Amino acid sequence: MIDPDALDRRFRGESVGRALDLVGEKWTLLILREAFFGVRRYGQFVRNLTIPRPTLSARLKTLVEAGLLHRVPYAEDRDEYRLTEAGLELFPAIVILMKWGDRHVPAPDGPPIVLEHNACGKPADAFLACRCCGEEITAHNVSAHAG
Repeated sequence: MIDPDALDRRFRGESVGRALDLVGEKWTLLILREAFFGVRRYGQFVRNLTIPRPTLSARLKTLVEAGLLHRVPYAEDRDEYRLTEAGLELFPAIVILMKWGDRHVPAPDGPPIVLEHNACGKPADAFLACRCCGEEITAHNVSAHAG
């Protein structure tokens, strides 16, 4: 007989696990962060991240194959990498990780990147909210159910 609690535990993190299989590696998240802030060319990624070239090549290939980035020619034998819609949807996750890092593992000189909301000019303070009522979503006010 299958234990329903064991079944729930088995599938509870599956979506997170699949996502982490794709984007859970440090360099991958940093490449995506750079792409969100306008970096598109291979040399810019290398320079900004000081990432080993073989690592960058492998990660960019994975992100293109997964449909998070696409390659666009900009010169003869040169491509740039642009975020797809699927890639752009990861922006909130990166912003929340930045916010968490600034709060819980802060840099000595303060946040290295501060986001400003273009519409109002104020610092962007992202939070997760319910689309229906607008209330902030926290670990204390949501329930998880089998999908």
